[in-house]
Amino acid sequence: MFFGVTSRSARGMSAAVAVLAIGAVGCADAIDSAKAGAKKAVRQRSVFSLAPGDCYNPNSSATASEEFSVEIVPCEEAHEGQVVGEFAIEGESAYPGDEGASKIADERCPAVSQKFVSDSWAIPKGVELFYYYPTSASWKTGDRAVSCTYAKEKGTFSGSLKDESLNADQLAYLKGASAVYEALWSNQPEAEQVEEDLAGYKKQAKAVSAALNTHLTNLKGVEQPETVKLRSQLTETAEAWEDAATAGNTDDFYVAYDLAFTGIDPNKTVAARKELKLATTVPADDAEVWAG
Repeated sequence: MFFGVTSRSARGMSAAVAVLAIGAVGCADAIDSAKAGAKKAVRQRSVFSLAPGDCYNPNSSATASEEFSVEIVPCEEAHEGQVVGEFAIEGESAYPGDEGASKIADERCPAVSQKFVSDSWAIPKGVELFYYYPTSASWKTGDRAVSCTYAKEKGTFSGSLKDESLNADQLAYLKGASAVYEALWSNQPEAEQVEEDLAGYKKQAKAVSAALNTHLTNLKGVEQPETVKLRSQLTETAEAWEDAATAGNTDDFYVAYDLAFTGIDPNKTVAARKELKLATTVPADDAEVWAG
């Protein structure tokens, strides 16, 4: 998935003033324009006060390098983005730099966003994960906050990304599935080859195995046919991840990992998702990973 980058500024935001050339347009048009401008000005909020759930329109483009304020709008109105989580940068005595701050956001925003967006498959097409992070100037004022958002670089979408209508079976499935993929990606070793870091890859396998077993426990209460089939298949997959986690050498790891990784192919969950009345289109980035 592509992660857009947006930083914020420590400078204050002055009130917007619209100058209307009434002689160049009709009086009614000028009044409508004035009302629209006033409405937008009233809705302005500093990027320092954004909160999860806020739907907004940036005053610059979604991928602008720096932003001072945004227009907060009701989520039922067309908007370009929604704040889906936040966290504070900790353990840094000095500003980590733009690259360091964005790396921290890259690593944490995906997990943070999952607490708000229950089903990433249901995110509208073209909506990607972005974030606001401190600049060197705002860091000096005590700013440590990162706001994680989903935004659309071109166009808008309507409605909140938080679905409050999910039932117990849907929530049980989504919580477990998200944890499995989070365990996979958050424990990804830096070394590209297993031979270079067998211990790191075994650690990743152990984390995925544990997440899968928890997922399977939660699914025991879901008795719909396709979900039962998926649970049976994932039971074998969890065993493969455990074999990978305890492999004595790289050859044994590769044999187990091939079965393990194939077993969590998201395409294999579509039937169960359909049965649970969840989104069934595999996100493009995930589809690409398992296609290769």
